[in-house]
Amino acid sequence: MITTKNLTFGYTMGHNVLHDITLELGEGHIHGLLGCNGIGKTTLLKIVCGIMRPRTGSVAVDGVDPHKRLPATFEELMIIPEEFDLPNISLERFAKITSPFYPRFDMGQMRGYCQELGVDPMAKLHSMSMGQRKKAYIAFALACNVKMLLMDEPTNGLDIPSKSVFRRLLASYVDDSRLVVISTHQVADVEQLLDNIVVLDGKGVALNATTAEITRRLKFGKAEASDRVIYSERTIAGDMAVMLNDDDTDTMLNIELLFNATTANRDAIAAIFNSKTTK
Repeated sequence: MITTKNLTFGYTMGHNVLHDITLELGEGHIHGLLGCNGIGKTTLLKIVCGIMRPRTGSVAVDGVDPHKRLPATFEELMIIPEEFDLPNISLERFAKITSPFYPRFDMGQMRGYCQELGVDPMAKLHSMSMGQRKKAYIAFALACNVKMLLMDEPTNGLDIPSKSVFRRLLASYVDDSRLVVISTHQVADVEQLLDNIVVLDGKGVALNATTAEITRRLKFGKAEASDRVIYSERTIAGDMAVMLNDDDTDTMLNIELLFNATTANRDAIAAIFNSKTTK
């Protein structure tokens, strides 16, 4: 489990990027971390990984502060950053050098992931395109079999067929003992994977709820006269709305619409999900 409590961070004195972030991210879920540009999503991932320290508050990975740099913590935790630099060696050579830090690394798995993603593990990494290097890093990360996998914009640079393979591989990766956190603006690429949604804004955590809870409390689509609309926007398909689910209607979650509703009408969304009443 990843937990933060009253966490703040700023790059300059007097200005915080992250404000009072209190979260619990548990195993068995693929958590979507959403927010506007510059809101601190990447920064939060770096703090969780021990790369940066919070200004105030705390962070714990399975109850341990990652800034203690304990090997037992880091063999269960990995981040795939949006941008990274790999040495000009083959992925297989990179894996042989790096995998001792991850006791459950499986070379056979990595080769299988590479085959499915269309990457040659024997090719020099600098000879690959950005998208190929991203796929190579994803293959290595999945084969490390860590308990907690953090991904920052993992689908950037992937072509359409590779995005489909990525979704399938990640869905099979998560079980009751593992968690994945995906920070992304490309919601459509991962919408069907996410089962917990975290929205950050300039005040902190605007929303943290499972997709099941969201669709119990809200419904999405075209509003009727009797619906209690929280947010609406005009699309090419007509006016689409987020509404209170007073009548237990089963609708498909629209994460982009939910995000826009949360950022536009934070207090109303907070009141709904802070309510003690469960449907």
